[in-house]
Amino acid sequence: MVNRILSHEQIQHKIKRIAYQIYEANVNENEIIVAGIVGGGLNLAKKIANVLKKITDAEIVLCQLEMDKKNPLKSGVSTSIPEEAYQNKSIVVVDDVLNSGTTLIYGVHHFLKTPIKQLKTAVLVNRNHKKYPVKADYKGISLSTSLNEHIKVEFQGKNDTVYLE
Repeated sequence: MVNRILSHEQIQHKIKRIAYQIYEANVNENEIIVAGIVGGGLNLAKKIANVLKKITDAEIVLCQLEMDKKNPLKSGVSTSIPEEAYQNKSIVVVDDVLNSGTTLIYGVHHFLKTPIKQLKTAVLVNRNHKKYPVKADYKGISLSTSLNEHIKVEFQGKNDTVYLE
């Protein structure tokens, strides 16, 4: 059984709200790094970055966070920008769904090896099945789901949707 949780319009509204929350927390910053975990997280990060560019004069830098989501410890985490580019900067790590917290915590851990100014996390859907002590600072929606259920986020131009399967 598939249930639509969020429509395209609802997702756009949540992205805009998340972007404004990020802006409010970084109102005095000259530069904000928006680091999206490759896949749905990067797609969401691009959308958040586009809204931020419209509402702030701060430089918005989009960063790709890459890892093997099944085994991030083995693969390690890499970024599309060099470490010097995010030193002493404000960073927001973005993923589409916070489920167990594995990808988010490894993404956060990567940035903690470098002196940074501030580190926050943003997700479109926050599930309550975390196995790591990681939380979403900015979230579109929180859902209490069973372990058998799956959240599917589809970013398809003008037809973005979130489903519960």
